[in-house]
Amino acid sequence: MKMKSWILWLLVLAFLASVGFLFLANREKVAALDSARESKQRADGLQAQLDRLKSSIADSQSAEISRLQADNQDLPRLRNEVTLLQSQNLQFQAANEKLTQQLQTILATAQEQQAQLEKYVAEKQQARAAEQASEAESEQNTCMNNLRQIDAAKNEWALENNKPAGTILSEQDIAAMASEFIKGGLPACPSGGTYTIGAIGEPPSCSVHGVFQP
Repeated sequence: MKMKSWILWLLVLAFLASVGFLFLANREKVAALDSARESKQRADGLQAQLDRLKSSIADSQSAEISRLQADNQDLPRLRNEVTLLQSQNLQFQAANEKLTQQLQTILATAQEQQAQLEKYVAEKQQARAAEQASEAESEQNTCMNNLRQIDAAKNEWALENNKPAGTILSEQDIAAMASEFIKGGLPACPSGGTYTIGAIGEPPSCSVHGVFQP
């Protein structure tokens, strides 16, 4: 009877141990299920993020491809524009070189004309100076001839009128001497000078050309 009691207790204990073991196993199973559920949720979240990332990458790639296709379509137009600009640049360069040559030709012509003008002006100045010198010389010669006539007429008048050296002629004497011994009367200096008749025996003089030298 005592043996049966021990066996019964052993069975009870075994049953309780089985129940405890099952309880623990069930808790572990529940925990594992919860963990698996959380893992699945995380996996689903990561999958959703991956899908969004793939979609974003696909959209970006599509936009980039569209942009590249548009750029590729514009490439022939851009090439044509570059070719046109290069052609225009060459034309501008040729026109610039032509204008530069024309400008150089114009400058050279202007310099040559300037040199000719300066030469002409210098020649005119030289000619004018020579002409003035010639006129001055001619006026001086004419003035000296006038003084010579006056001196000769004064000497003849002194002989005719027995006037000694040193006699000073009055205005009436000068007028009489000029009308009698100088054809056309008393001459005038061509340079605008004033004649000084002087006394008998003294040479006449001009305020411009100086004293007559016989």
